[in-house]
Amino acid sequence: MRTLVLLAAVAAVLCAEVIKMEARKSPSNIARMIKAGTYRDFLAQKHARRAVLASGSQPFLDYYDDFYLGAITLGTPAQTFSNIVLDTGSSNLWIIDAACTSQACKGYPDSGYTKNQFDTTKSTTWKKDGQRFSIQYGSGSCSGYLGDDVLTFGGLTIQDQKFGVATTIAQVFGYQPVDGILGLGWPSLAVDKVVPPMQNLLPQLDQPIFTVWLDRKADHIPMGESAGLITYGALDAVNCDSNVQYVPLSATTYWQFPIDGFTAGSYSSTKKDQVISDTGTSWIGAPSAAINGVVKATNAQYDFENELYYVPCSQMKTLPDIVFTIGGVKYNVPSVEYVVDLELGQGNCALTFFDMDGGGFGPSWILGDTFIRAWCNVYDIGQKRIGFALAKHPNL
Repeated sequence: MRTLVLLAAVAAVLCAEVIKMEARKSPSNIARMIKAGTYRDFLAQKHARRAVLASGSQPFLDYYDDFYLGAITLGTPAQTFSNIVLDTGSSNLWIIDAACTSQACKGYPDSGYTKNQFDTTKSTTWKKDGQRFSIQYGSGSCSGYLGDDVLTFGGLTIQDQKFGVATTIAQVFGYQPVDGILGLGWPSLAVDKVVPPMQNLLPQLDQPIFTVWLDRKADHIPMGESAGLITYGALDAVNCDSNVQYVPLSATTYWQFPIDGFTAGSYSSTKKDQVISDTGTSWIGAPSAAINGVVKATNAQYDFENELYYVPCSQMKTLPDIVFTIGGVKYNVPSVEYVVDLELGQGNCALTFFDMDGGGFGPSWILGDTFIRAWCNVYDIGQKRIGFALAKHPNL
């Protein structure tokens, strides 16, 4: 019997046959840029990228703000990458090439982060396959070449994992504590038909599932301390309620399923939309009508400079719940989850919603970390379904 439990990683603790690793969360990138006065420039660049992408294929989804991070090792002897985004919204693994000398690959000095980079020349098990790769995310892109090597995370090892070694990464990644991304989506979403690590890991697990629990205290946790738990191969019986409600997936690319309705205060919609669960997005992406409903329910104001809605921070715990109806079950998300302090000043806090402007293509909603902190998400690969259980936060 083998169950792997992964918290984004610092130290591993072996107890019977369960492997636990401590989790970390990155600080808010938006808050950092607002404080530095660079957020408007970032938004302008983002709009420019979207204008170009509108004429091509639909891009991958946005890494909107902060991340929940895990550690992996690659190669022989093992090289450690401490800041890997654990992302259900994509399906590829990539890390930064040691041969890349750009400032983004090294980490910008004013970001406070130095990148861990993969040196292929120091691994005796590295095999380059000669194929190029390129991935376009909503916030930027990365490109480089593919190869195979030994991958270890959470104490389990995949002997021959194909992954990308990035020789170019977007500027935005250079400001974030990101060494790479570990995609937990489905194989059909993977670029270049690479088999995702999760599929290669399945034979070693008790069950073909993984559970995500994110700590509600995450916005106040210093960088490097525990911030959540991903349990591979089992339900998380410690941090999640035993009552799990499942719904079948409507697509096996992203973790996609239908929503029956949404309410916020007096606003109510019973429109059936497509939704994805995405650990790589920290906020909730929603249709304009739903955002307008939240704005009305909270009396939020719009910050034109930073392109977000805000309310007084004093109302963080007192505003109406937002409620999602999924599979006939209602899931309440309290305002303590969807109101965050980004240091906007004047006692104001941001609503964690952003407009989904996909033009009718793809999912209408992204349920990111705002939702997942309130409800553990159970990703059932074997039965192609997703489940939700009330998250426990006993220290609050």
